[in-house]
Amino acid sequence: MEIRHWGSVDGVTGSCHELVLDSLNSVLIDCGLFQGAETAGKTSAKQMAIEFDLSTVKALVLTHCHIDHVGRIPYLFAAGFNGPIYATVATAAMLPMILRDALKLGVTKDKRLIDACIDRLNKQLVAVEFNTWQSLPVAGLAQVKFKPAGHILGSAYLEFNCGKGKRVVFSGDLGAPYTPLLPAPKSPYQADVLVIESTYGDHCHQGRQSRAELLQTTIEKAVADNGVVLIPAFSIGRTQELLYELEEIVFRESKRNPAGAWANLEVIIDSPMAASFTDYYSEFSKLWDKEAKRKVAMGRHPLDFSNLYTVGSHQEHLQVMEYLAKRNKPAIVIAASGMCSGGRIVNYLANFLGDETTDVLFVGYQAKGSLGRDIQQYGPDGGYVFIDDQRIDIKAGIHTLSGYSAHADQKDLLNFVKRMRKPPTLIKIVHGDDEAKQQLAELYRRLLPDCQVEIAQYPSEASC
Repeated sequence: MEIRHWGSVDGVTGSCHELVLDSLNSVLIDCGLFQGAETAGKTSAKQMAIEFDLSTVKALVLTHCHIDHVGRIPYLFAAGFNGPIYATVATAAMLPMILRDALKLGVTKDKRLIDACIDRLNKQLVAVEFNTWQSLPVAGLAQVKFKPAGHILGSAYLEFNCGKGKRVVFSGDLGAPYTPLLPAPKSPYQADVLVIESTYGDHCHQGRQSRAELLQTTIEKAVADNGVVLIPAFSIGRTQELLYELEEIVFRESKRNPAGAWANLEVIIDSPMAASFTDYYSEFSKLWDKEAKRKVAMGRHPLDFSNLYTVGSHQEHLQVMEYLAKRNKPAIVIAASGMCSGGRIVNYLANFLGDETTDVLFVGYQAKGSLGRDIQQYGPDGGYVFIDDQRIDIKAGIHTLSGYSAHADQKDLLNFVKRMRKPPTLIKIVHGDDEAKQQLAELYRRLLPDCQVEIAQYPSEASC
């Protein structure tokens, strides 16, 4: 058995790993898009190309449907892959919409080609319930089980039974405990080999109560000058978590002061995708945690409140920006993409970064080379960025609330291993910047002195 890494080696995007069971059989885990600095020096076609051998790949298994884990599936089809694609029920429901949008934005506007790709996806897609063994179309007794990862709706870590009692676990992206809506991941009983993410391998998040208080105080200070607060957020996961927290603040503060600022503060979701995925979160409410289900039982909707507005069409998007530029009252705008690498948030940044009454609030990881990372890095010192080749001096206030990451932090990544009854003898670290991977590797070596801990590398015979 061998594990080959075709992505998430030089950073946190392009997740793609191959579990080689023997010389004739292998399984692919995720096939994601590269973003940020990891696209440097590559043409668009080169970023997408599948340059490794698919002749032994019998199936694709998906951890979740973020674009950096699924974005290259159309190119996998183009390279000749026609095997089954296994995903959780919720992931399978959302995936066609995600890939349709990705194709439209980054590949082609040709509806016929997009429809053909999505039709093929639907034919190969197999929805699997959590916590059940799914047999794989490979020689031997190989099976996979999807275990809740708590990262976004439908996200899973994967437990492979490779025969003779050998268990290989791929973490995918693990969620942080106590995040809104979804229950925290529970460690597997056993993992002989563990491939684990390290996004925050060098960092510990704030506690949930303190980060909610900080969210409230940051917004209150930001809107004191009647400015707009821009929050870049992924359409799946982060947007719904923010809505959950904002609903709690609005509910509590409106009850305390019905005429107060929070009772009248407009919250604008400018993302049709985010609105659609919020509907999916509601549809799959059986996957919510106990706290969220209690709120529903009390007659509240954790993802909706009276001063929440959703923007649909592009024309509405332009009208909202014009309205905000002329307004004399505060507003919060949540828009994709989370790393400001595209989408409607870029238009807001281009129009409002130069305004001193604007505040930009980052609530998630910003990859190296992304516009979000540049704003985060240079904005607090009054720097500038280029958007569509136009220099924009940053006069807006820049804030970062790392506690709202949907990723497990260093302590959580350690606990994921500590809580296994039979810990691994081999750990392979992926999906992180160099410092995060190095720090986490050293901590795992201290935790398990007899375990071999490696930082994943590309196979020597090829690179992605």
